[in-house]
Amino acid sequence: MEHEGFSSPRRAEPPPSSGAERPSEPDLGDVADRILVARAAEGDDDAFAVLVHRHSGRLLALAYHMLGNLSDAEEAVQDGFISAWRRLPQFRGDAAFRTWMYRIVTNRCLNVRRAQTPSVALDAVAEPAAHDAGGEPARAAESTAATAALADALAHLRPGQRACWILRELHGLSYEEIAHVVGESEQTVRGRLFRARRTLMKEMASWR
Repeated sequence: MEHEGFSSPRRAEPPPSSGAERPSEPDLGDVADRILVARAAEGDDDAFAVLVHRHSGRLLALAYHMLGNLSDAEEAVQDGFISAWRRLPQFRGDAAFRTWMYRIVTNRCLNVRRAQTPSVALDAVAEPAAHDAGGEPARAAESTAATAALADALAHLRPGQRACWILRELHGLSYEEIAHVVGESEQTVRGRLFRARRTLMKEMASWR
């Protein structure tokens, strides 16, 4: 079944039953992640497709904020889901599936950034709030300039600091979740966030 650019292997369909009609299964969209993961680990590609649909949006936003390029972000997320599909039998559930996927995609993004020159698109952070058509054009221009300034400031953070800041400030992960995602201690995460915030405050001082 293909979904959001992800193609999972298909298993052979069982022959039609000659007995009574089986009751229909409940909508998988209402099933908890942990149950979907268990089913997907047993080869249920439909269950995995639901996980892809459920989490791909936030993972794509994460990858885009990390890389500043939509094409690279889509590739990182797709590669992340393919890796997750292959590794599902080894997934022990020490963390939530969402956190596990954040870790896979974040690591892929960090690898991509290490291989690139330190650059980022000027719109690599969330867009400013929609501007009222009746408002002042100067205010809209100032908001756009501030967004570009923040993107530029983020581009100069070290990759580990940038990842922690994005996961905390844009995705709302707890310190414990971020520590699991980046594979560091909570103390290290807090230190990276402190340095990232201090740097951004200096860079954005003229916009306060």
